Amino acid sequence: MAVVDTPAEKRSGFFTGLADREEILAPAFLAPAVAYIILLVGVPVTLAIAFSVTDVTVGDTSLDFVGLANFRAVFQTPQFRRALVNSVVFTIAAQVIVIILANVLAVILAEDFRGKWLARFLIILPWATPISLGTIGWLWMLDSTLSPLDWVMVQLGLLGPGSLFGPSDHMNFLGKEFLAMASVTLVHIWRVLPLATVILVAGLTSIPNDLIDQAKVDGGSFMRILFRIKLPLILPIMAIALLFGIVFTFTDMTVVYVLTRGGPVYYTQVLPVWSFYTGINGGALAQGAAIALFLFPVLLAVAILMLQMARRMEVN
Repeated sequence: MAVVDTPAEKRSGFFTGLADREEILAPAFLAPAVAYIILLVGVPVTLAIAFSVTDVTVGDTSLDFVGLANFRAVFQTPQFRRALVNSVVFTIAAQVIVIILANVLAVILAEDFRGKWLARFLIILPWATPISLGTIGWLWMLDSTLSPLDWVMVQLGLLGPGSLFGPSDHMNFLGKEFLAMASVTLVHIWRVLPLATVILVAGLTSIPNDLIDQAKVDGGSFMRILFRIKLPLILPIMAIALLFGIVFTFTDMTVVYVLTRGGPVYYTQVLPVWSFYTGINGGALAQGAAIALFLFPVLLAVAILMLQMARRMEVN
Protein backbone atom coordinates (compact mmCIF):
# COMPACT_ATOMS: atom_id res chain seq x y z
CA MET A 1 0.00 0.00 0.00
CA ALA A 2 1.43 3.40 -1.00
CA VAL A 3 2.27 5.88 1.75
CA VAL A 4 0.73 9.31 1.26
CA ASP A 5 2.43 12.29 2.93
CA THR A 6 0.21 14.48 5.06
CA PRO A 7 0.05 18.26 4.38
CA ALA A 8 2.15 18.91 7.51
CA GLU A 9 4.83 16.49 6.33
CA LYS A 10 4.85 18.09 2.89
CA ARG A 11 5.35 21.54 4.41
CA SER A 12 8.12 20.21 6.65
CA GLY A 13 9.87 18.62 3.69
CA PHE A 14 9.53 21.82 1.68
CA PHE A 15 11.19 23.95 4.39
CA THR A 16 13.87 21.32 4.98
CA GLY A 17 14.68 21.43 1.29
CA LEU A 18 14.98 25.21 1.39
CA ALA A 19 17.31 25.02 4.39
CA ASP A 20 19.62 22.71 2.45
CA ARG A 21 19.93 25.07 -0.53
CA GLU A 22 22.87 27.45 -0.07
CA GLU A 23 21.83 29.72 -2.93
CA ILE A 24 18.65 30.55 -0.96
CA LEU A 25 19.88 30.31 2.63
CA ALA A 26 22.95 32.55 2.23
CA PRO A 27 21.09 35.56 0.75
CA ALA A 28 18.34 35.14 3.37
CA PHE A 29 20.88 35.42 6.21
CA LEU A 30 22.72 38.31 4.56
CA ALA A 31 19.61 40.32 3.72
CA PRO A 32 19.05 41.85 7.21
CA ALA A 33 22.68 43.01 7.42
CA VAL A 34 22.58 44.45 3.90
CA ALA A 35 19.30 46.24 4.63
CA TYR A 36 20.75 47.62 7.87
CA ILE A 37 23.83 49.00 6.09
CA ILE A 38 21.79 50.50 3.26
CA LEU A 39 19.24 52.20 5.51
CA LEU A 40 21.50 53.43 8.32
CA VAL A 41 24.73 54.02 6.39
CA GLY A 42 24.09 54.15 2.67
CA VAL A 43 21.10 56.51 2.72
CA PRO A 44 22.67 59.09 5.11
CA VAL A 45 25.95 59.08 3.15
CA THR A 46 24.07 59.56 -0.11
CA LEU A 47 22.11 62.48 1.37
CA ALA A 48 25.31 64.01 2.77
CA ILE A 49 26.98 63.86 -0.65
CA ALA A 50 23.90 65.38 -2.29
CA PHE A 51 23.70 68.17 0.31
CA SER A 52 27.44 68.95 0.15
CA VAL A 53 27.30 69.95 -3.53
CA THR A 54 24.19 72.12 -3.19
CA ASP A 55 23.21 75.28 -1.32
CA VAL A 56 20.52 73.67 0.86
CA THR A 57 19.81 75.30 4.22
CA VAL A 58 17.18 74.92 6.91
CA GLY A 59 15.32 77.91 5.46
CA ASP A 60 15.73 76.93 1.81
CA THR A 61 15.46 73.22 1.02
CA SER A 62 15.89 73.59 -2.73
CA LEU A 63 18.89 71.59 -3.99
CA ASP A 64 20.71 74.05 -6.27
CA PHE A 65 23.99 72.60 -7.49
CA VAL A 66 27.09 74.61 -6.46
CA GLY A 67 29.85 72.06 -7.03
CA LEU A 68 32.75 72.16 -4.56
CA ALA A 69 31.98 75.65 -3.27
CA ASN A 70 30.98 74.37 0.16
CA PHE A 71 34.23 72.45 0.58
CA ARG A 72 36.27 75.53 -0.35
CA ALA A 73 34.23 77.72 2.00
CA VAL A 74 34.58 75.49 5.06
CA PHE A 75 38.26 74.82 4.45
CA GLN A 76 39.00 78.54 4.53
CA THR A 77 37.55 78.98 8.03
CA PRO A 78 39.99 78.81 10.97
CA GLN A 79 37.44 76.84 12.99
CA PHE A 80 37.44 74.01 10.47
CA ARG A 81 41.23 73.89 10.19
CA ARG A 82 41.57 73.82 13.96
CA ALA A 83 38.91 71.12 14.22
CA LEU A 84 40.74 69.01 11.63
CA VAL A 85 44.06 69.35 13.46
CA ASN A 86 42.43 68.61 16.81
CA SER A 87 40.73 65.49 15.46
CA VAL A 88 44.04 64.14 14.19
CA VAL A 89 45.93 65.08 17.39
CA PHE A 90 43.28 63.64 19.71
CA THR A 91 43.11 60.42 17.73
CA ILE A 92 46.85 59.82 17.44
CA ALA A 93 47.66 60.81 21.03
CA ALA A 94 44.81 58.76 22.46
CA GLN A 95 45.54 55.65 20.40
CA VAL A 96 49.28 55.63 21.13
CA ILE A 97 48.54 55.63 24.85
CA VAL A 98 45.62 53.21 24.48
CA ILE A 99 47.61 50.58 22.59
CA ILE A 100 50.42 50.70 25.20
CA LEU A 101 48.07 50.49 28.20
CA ALA A 102 45.90 47.86 26.51
CA ASN A 103 48.93 45.60 26.01
CA VAL A 104 49.92 46.00 29.65
CA LEU A 105 46.40 45.25 30.89
CA ALA A 106 45.95 42.36 28.47
CA VAL A 107 49.15 40.68 29.66
CA ILE A 108 47.99 41.04 33.28
CA LEU A 109 44.45 39.83 32.64
CA ALA A 110 45.66 36.84 30.63
CA GLU A 111 47.29 35.47 33.79
CA ASP A 112 45.49 33.71 36.65
CA PHE A 113 45.28 35.60 39.93
CA ARG A 114 42.82 36.13 42.76
CA GLY A 115 40.18 38.76 41.99
CA LYS A 116 40.64 38.46 38.24
CA TRP A 117 36.89 38.68 37.61
CA LEU A 118 36.68 41.95 39.56
CA ALA A 119 39.61 43.45 37.64
CA ARG A 120 37.97 42.52 34.33
CA PHE A 121 34.67 44.01 35.49
CA LEU A 122 36.27 47.31 36.50
CA ILE A 123 38.22 47.55 33.25
CA ILE A 124 35.20 46.86 31.03
CA LEU A 125 32.92 49.20 33.02
CA PRO A 126 33.83 52.43 31.11
CA TRP A 127 32.89 50.76 27.82
CA ALA A 128 29.65 49.35 29.24
CA THR A 129 28.62 52.71 30.73
CA PRO A 130 26.61 54.97 28.38
CA ILE A 131 29.11 57.44 26.95
CA SER A 132 27.02 60.51 27.77
CA LEU A 133 26.59 59.40 31.39
CA GLY A 134 30.28 58.64 31.80
CA THR A 135 31.28 61.96 30.24
CA ILE A 136 28.93 63.87 32.58
CA GLY A 137 30.76 62.21 35.46
CA TRP A 138 34.05 63.48 34.05
CA LEU A 139 32.47 66.91 33.60
CA TRP A 140 31.87 67.05 37.35
CA MET A 141 35.37 65.78 38.15
CA LEU A 142 36.90 68.47 35.92
CA ASP A 143 34.60 71.29 37.09
CA SER A 144 36.30 74.66 37.50
CA THR A 145 35.08 75.16 41.10
CA LEU A 146 33.81 71.80 42.42
CA SER A 147 36.42 69.43 41.02
CA PRO A 148 37.47 66.74 43.53
CA LEU A 149 40.77 66.54 41.68
CA ASP A 150 41.50 70.13 42.70
CA TRP A 151 40.73 69.30 46.34
CA VAL A 152 43.08 66.29 46.28
CA MET A 153 45.87 68.34 44.71
CA VAL A 154 45.42 71.08 47.34
CA GLN A 155 45.65 68.48 50.12
CA LEU A 156 48.84 67.10 48.56
CA GLY A 157 50.34 70.59 48.35
CA LEU A 158 50.35 70.62 44.54
CA LEU A 159 47.91 73.55 44.35
CA GLY A 160 47.82 76.75 46.35
CA PRO A 161 50.30 79.48 47.32
CA GLY A 162 53.89 78.43 46.70
CA SER A 163 52.89 75.09 45.13
CA LEU A 164 54.07 73.38 41.97
CA PHE A 165 51.00 74.22 39.84
CA GLY A 166 50.45 77.82 40.93
CA PRO A 167 48.82 79.84 43.70
CA SER A 168 45.22 79.18 42.65
CA ASP A 169 43.12 76.51 44.34
CA HIS A 170 41.63 75.42 41.01
CA MET A 171 43.29 74.08 37.87
CA ASN A 172 40.36 75.11 35.61
CA PHE A 173 40.86 71.99 33.50
CA LEU A 174 38.29 72.89 30.85
CA GLY A 175 38.99 76.62 30.69
CA LYS A 176 42.61 76.58 29.49
CA GLU A 177 43.64 75.49 26.02
CA PHE A 178 46.29 72.90 26.88
CA LEU A 179 44.44 71.49 29.90
CA ALA A 180 41.18 71.27 27.96
CA MET A 181 42.85 69.35 25.13
CA ALA A 182 44.56 67.05 27.62
CA SER A 183 41.26 66.48 29.46
CA VAL A 184 39.40 65.56 26.27
CA THR A 185 42.21 63.19 25.28
CA LEU A 186 42.18 61.59 28.73
CA VAL A 187 38.45 60.90 28.55
CA HIS A 188 38.83 59.44 25.05
CA ILE A 189 41.51 57.10 26.42
CA TRP A 190 39.29 56.12 29.36
CA ARG A 191 36.46 55.38 26.93
CA VAL A 192 38.30 53.32 24.28
CA LEU A 193 40.84 51.48 26.46
CA PRO A 194 38.46 48.66 27.60
CA LEU A 195 37.61 47.63 24.02
CA ALA A 196 41.27 47.43 22.99
CA THR A 197 42.08 45.48 26.16
CA VAL A 198 39.34 42.90 25.57
CA ILE A 199 40.45 42.40 21.95
CA LEU A 200 44.09 41.87 22.97
CA VAL A 201 43.14 39.55 25.85
CA ALA A 202 41.28 37.40 23.33
CA GLY A 203 44.38 37.37 21.14
CA LEU A 204 46.72 36.40 23.98
CA THR A 205 44.48 33.60 25.22
CA SER A 206 44.33 32.14 21.70
CA ILE A 207 48.09 31.51 21.64
CA PRO A 208 48.72 27.74 22.06
CA ASN A 209 49.98 26.86 25.54
CA ASP A 210 52.39 24.33 24.04
CA LEU A 211 54.32 27.14 22.37
CA ILE A 212 54.67 29.07 25.64
CA ASP A 213 55.60 25.95 27.60
CA GLN A 214 58.29 25.06 25.06
CA ALA A 215 59.76 28.58 25.34
CA LYS A 216 59.85 28.27 29.14
CA VAL A 217 61.56 24.88 28.91
CA ASP A 218 64.17 26.45 26.64
CA GLY A 219 64.89 29.01 29.34
CA GLY A 220 62.94 31.94 27.94
CA SER A 221 62.29 34.73 30.46
CA PHE A 222 58.96 36.51 30.83
CA MET A 223 60.08 39.56 28.83
CA ARG A 224 61.71 37.44 26.13
CA ILE A 225 58.55 35.36 25.68
CA LEU A 226 56.44 38.50 25.64
CA PHE A 227 58.43 40.38 22.99
CA ARG A 228 59.57 37.39 20.91
CA ILE A 229 56.43 35.25 20.92
CA LYS A 230 53.27 36.82 22.33
CA LEU A 231 53.36 40.34 20.87
CA PRO A 232 54.46 39.26 17.36
CA LEU A 233 51.66 36.68 17.26
CA ILE A 234 48.95 39.19 18.19
CA LEU A 235 50.13 41.99 15.89
CA PRO A 236 47.24 41.42 13.43
CA ILE A 237 44.76 41.53 16.30
CA MET A 238 46.49 44.64 17.64
CA ALA A 239 46.02 46.29 14.23
CA ILE A 240 42.29 45.53 14.35
CA ALA A 241 42.03 46.98 17.88
CA LEU A 242 43.89 50.07 16.70
CA LEU A 243 41.55 50.43 13.72
CA PHE A 244 38.46 50.27 15.94
CA GLY A 245 39.99 52.81 18.32
CA ILE A 246 40.82 55.24 15.51
CA VAL A 247 37.33 55.04 14.06
CA PHE A 248 35.60 55.45 17.42
CA THR A 249 37.83 58.35 18.52
CA PHE A 250 37.88 60.21 15.20
CA THR A 251 34.10 60.09 14.78
CA ASP A 252 33.08 60.67 18.40
CA MET A 253 31.39 63.96 19.26
CA THR A 254 29.88 63.21 22.67
CA VAL A 255 33.04 63.68 24.74
CA VAL A 256 33.92 67.09 23.30
CA TYR A 257 30.31 68.25 23.15
CA VAL A 258 29.59 67.41 26.80
CA LEU A 259 32.92 68.52 28.24
CA THR A 260 33.84 71.73 26.41
CA ARG A 261 31.36 72.40 23.56
CA GLY A 262 34.54 72.89 21.54
CA GLY A 263 35.87 75.63 23.84
CA PRO A 264 37.57 77.55 25.21
CA VAL A 265 36.88 79.61 22.07
CA TYR A 266 37.22 76.81 19.47
CA TYR A 267 40.48 75.32 20.74
CA THR A 268 39.09 71.81 21.39
CA GLN A 269 36.74 71.74 18.41
CA VAL A 270 36.66 68.48 16.42
CA LEU A 271 35.11 67.73 13.04
CA PRO A 272 31.95 65.91 14.21
CA VAL A 273 31.08 68.69 16.68
CA TRP A 274 31.84 71.46 14.19
CA SER A 275 29.73 69.69 11.57
CA PHE A 276 26.84 69.57 14.06
CA TYR A 277 27.20 73.24 14.98
CA THR A 278 27.40 74.33 11.34
CA GLY A 279 24.75 72.09 9.85
CA ILE A 280 22.20 71.73 12.65
CA ASN A 281 22.64 74.68 15.00
CA GLY A 282 23.70 77.09 12.27
CA GLY A 283 21.20 75.82 9.71
CA ALA A 284 23.80 75.54 6.91
CA LEU A 285 23.03 71.95 5.99
CA ALA A 286 25.23 71.98 2.90
CA GLN A 287 28.35 73.16 4.73
CA GLY A 288 27.65 70.82 7.64
CA ALA A 289 27.49 67.90 5.21
CA ALA A 290 30.73 69.04 3.55
CA ILE A 291 32.50 69.10 6.92
CA ALA A 292 31.20 65.63 7.78
CA LEU A 293 32.40 64.23 4.45
CA PHE A 294 35.98 65.23 5.26
CA LEU A 295 35.91 62.30 7.72
CA PHE A 296 35.10 59.71 5.06
CA PRO A 297 38.28 59.64 2.93
CA VAL A 298 40.48 59.81 6.02
CA LEU A 299 38.76 56.89 7.73
CA LEU A 300 38.59 54.92 4.48
CA ALA A 301 42.34 55.33 3.94
CA VAL A 302 43.07 54.35 7.56
CA ALA A 303 40.82 51.29 7.33
CA ILE A 304 42.44 50.07 4.09
CA LEU A 305 45.95 50.65 5.47
CA MET A 306 45.29 48.91 8.79
CA LEU A 307 43.57 45.91 7.17
CA GLN A 308 46.44 45.49 4.70
CA MET A 309 48.95 45.68 7.53
CA ALA A 310 46.99 43.10 9.53
CA ARG A 311 46.88 40.73 6.55
CA ARG A 312 50.61 41.04 5.87
CA MET A 313 51.51 40.52 9.53
CA GLU A 314 49.22 37.49 9.69
CA VAL A 315 50.87 35.96 6.61
CA ASN A 316 54.36 36.61 7.99
